[in-house]
Amino acid sequence: MANTQVYPRAFSHIGLSVPNIHEAVKFYTEVMGWYVVMGPTIVAEETETAIGIMCEDVFGAGYGGFDIAHLVTSDGIGIELFAFKDYVKPENNLDFRQIGVFHFSVQDPDIEGMVEKIVAHGGKQRMPIREYYPNEQPYKMCYVEDPFGIVFEVYTHSYERTYSQGNY
Repeated sequence: MANTQVYPRAFSHIGLSVPNIHEAVKFYTEVMGWYVVMGPTIVAEETETAIGIMCEDVFGAGYGGFDIAHLVTSDGIGIELFAFKDYVKPENNLDFRQIGVFHFSVQDPDIEGMVEKIVAHGGKQRMPIREYYPNEQPYKMCYVEDPFGIVFEVYTHSYERTYSQGNY
């Protein structure tokens, strides 16, 4: 009989498509403090190596190659950056009705400073910084976007701490 116990899996990494690998590595290392585990590398379209075959499996023939870099957050989550040659920038980078990844989130107790730094480096603040539980808990959040149009959230406190309050 197979073990049917369900347990939480760890989050490994997220892949982000950006228009320029070098600018993205600069932004995410200087603003977010993430460190580089593999610097910008060119991946050519080919079917002679394991990585080339895997890329064709994922992207299909004719994807044309791409630039890639791997970064890591302070808690070991990987950020895989891709810069495809013929990238397409969506008209609406926050199409919340579309199925797929909506956003990711980072945590910084100095949310005001983090949002200011994002904006100073070419990003955008999409909303005012808001409190989840005004006059009760100091939990704040804000939606922002990087200079490439990728939307993400900044929280002051951990995910489980913020939502374990159970009321908003």
